[in-house]
Amino acid sequence: MQDIRWRAFWLLLTWLFFCLILGLATSTEVASLVFSAGLLLYYFNHLFWLQQLLDWFRKPELSTMPIGKGLWEDVFSAVYQHQRRHSRSQTQLSSALDRFRHAASALPDGVVLLNGQDQIEWCNPPAEHLLGLSLPQDTGQPIGYLVRHTDFIEYMHSGDYEDAIKLKSWRMADVMLEIKLVSFGSNQKLLICRDISQVEKLDAMRRDFIANVSHELRTPLTVVGGFLETLQDIDGAVPPSTKSYFNMMQEQTSRMRRLIEDLLMLSQLENSSILPQDSEVDVPKLLDLVMKEAHSLSNGRHHIKLESDNSIWMLGAQEELHSAFGNLVSNAVRYTPEGGTITLQWQARGLEAAFSVTDTGIGIEHKHIARITERFYRVDRSRSRETGGTGLGLSIVKHILTRHQGRLEIDSELGVGSTFRMVFAKNRVLRKS
Repeated sequence: MQDIRWRAFWLLLTWLFFCLILGLATSTEVASLVFSAGLLLYYFNHLFWLQQLLDWFRKPELSTMPIGKGLWEDVFSAVYQHQRRHSRSQTQLSSALDRFRHAASALPDGVVLLNGQDQIEWCNPPAEHLLGLSLPQDTGQPIGYLVRHTDFIEYMHSGDYEDAIKLKSWRMADVMLEIKLVSFGSNQKLLICRDISQVEKLDAMRRDFIANVSHELRTPLTVVGGFLETLQDIDGAVPPSTKSYFNMMQEQTSRMRRLIEDLLMLSQLENSSILPQDSEVDVPKLLDLVMKEAHSLSNGRHHIKLESDNSIWMLGAQEELHSAFGNLVSNAVRYTPEGGTITLQWQARGLEAAFSVTDTGIGIEHKHIARITERFYRVDRSRSRETGGTGLGLSIVKHILTRHQGRLEIDSELGVGSTFRMVFAKNRVLRKS
């Protein structure tokens, strides 16, 4: 820009010098007239090239770029170079976008790109097939207008996309979809969906197998346990030298029966698609029963105390809640050394309610906490066998909490102790005077 200004300055200075010489040779009037005519010509020249530039901007193609003269030659040259770089960048971006679309179209999972208003910007063929979309027709349409499923609408508006949701297909029978939203950019979302029907079928077969095997094993174990108890009760039936073996068999039989019962309970929770029948649960009264069970299991080896707000009840299935509370308490008793303290608390937590079990037991390393609710996951296998645990208690707790719209929070420090906290949403909490 500085170069153009100097060139214009020298051009005008040269013209002024010429007119001064002309004035000395002729007259001032003639020189003024010539100078004014030159300025007017210079002004119209700029107007002409400005109009050329404006006309070109209405349809900016490199092949129709004006060449220009004088100062305008440099202007058009600079615009030409900028437009050329822009065209090159645009070509590269278009090529990259085409490669992305080809790659996304090749994905087996459905992908839908949503803008800040949850409107469809683009989707790949698997998404069209799974969700019943049509890219040419549905571009710009809100996804909620096309995927009319209550669970999906609630999931989209919740803002919590950490976990995916499973939906039964509304277009194809016997098809189960898994849908996950991923936030990115400026309030944009990426919807990823896939057909998990085969996985669900295999999982159902696994659950049915475990349930059937557990059910079939319960009867022979009951028979074996009964005969062992009968033989031990008959005087002289068990020689003193083998009595310890019979006691060991009785312990292992009892342990297997507990394992079978937990497997059946877990299978029942997993296979039941019907939510629990809600009733008003007197949680403080229920915790008194859990407290008695804890004292019986501890047999005086621990200091157990209960802090309960008697005004807080909740909506839920009493048997399931009893099982969940009991599992947390029995774990605390099993993993707390003799003389340790176990504290049970039932109290309000803002608008929510929480049941927590705090112990001074062995604690859990942080790396195990994320997986501790998996079935049969054990932090210390030898320790779990010694305490008589089945490895299914926390899995049962997790499933019961899911059915009651609750969550499990775990705080633990190795060698110090643990706190397991069941938190229930405000719609489950009842206040009694």
